[in-house]
Amino acid sequence: MSTETKTRKRPTNEDGGSKRKRRKGPKGGAQEDEGDLDVEAGLNKAFERMDSQLLADHVAQRTNRFGTDLSSVELADLYISANAIKDSTTWEKARTLENLPEFLEAFVDKAEKLGEAPKKKGTPHTIIVAGAGLRAANVVRAVRKFQKKGNAVAKLFAKHIKLEEAVTFLNSNRTGIAVGTPARLIDLLENGALSVDSLKRIVIDASHIDQKKRGVMDMRETMLPLAKWLARKEFKERYTDEKSHIDLLFF
Repeated sequence: MSTETKTRKRPTNEDGGSKRKRRKGPKGGAQEDEGDLDVEAGLNKAFERMDSQLLADHVAQRTNRFGTDLSSVELADLYISANAIKDSTTWEKARTLENLPEFLEAFVDKAEKLGEAPKKKGTPHTIIVAGAGLRAANVVRAVRKFQKKGNAVAKLFAKHIKLEEAVTFLNSNRTGIAVGTPARLIDLLENGALSVDSLKRIVIDASHIDQKKRGVMDMRETMLPLAKWLARKEFKERYTDEKSHIDLLFF
């Protein structure tokens, strides 16, 4: 009697190739596909597919992962609901710096408003949050097309810019778009130099990754300040308020 030899095949994905390596996510959270991490382009392409609910889950997972020294009440206070996040999955272009201005224009009612500044000094209508000073400096260069006479792009990050210099700038200039890092933005808001009275949108530079495949949400020193910034009482109620609404976008 003949015997039939059984062989095991490697699991495959839909296109017939072997499964791509996955990077472990936070405990209890979804794993990240290494194929989404394009180091050459400096992008985590997973954010292109994340709708509001997936982004809310991702923020919560990252916050829980790095906030191990926080109480359950403190973690709950940092939670951002899906209703607070504007869905940007309709954007089909790569989330690179050269496309950032067009991304901003796509998610405002009137694109020309991006080139304007509120009359009150130090009161931007748009705040872009980056993970590090060097990256923030590159973001500033990318959005300079919106800078005009009487409307400066504010540099609110620690890279070569002292806190006192940022305070002086905000007290002396009208600014439509501000670019900053989470901790510095919190400091400027708390000392009163930065006003959010005219704020219309917060944009997180989420897709960018460094050579070690890390983004603003992948490191404790940036994720926790980011979570605390997004969950501030000045913003939280306004995410879903019609009269003083703030859009929360992840680029």
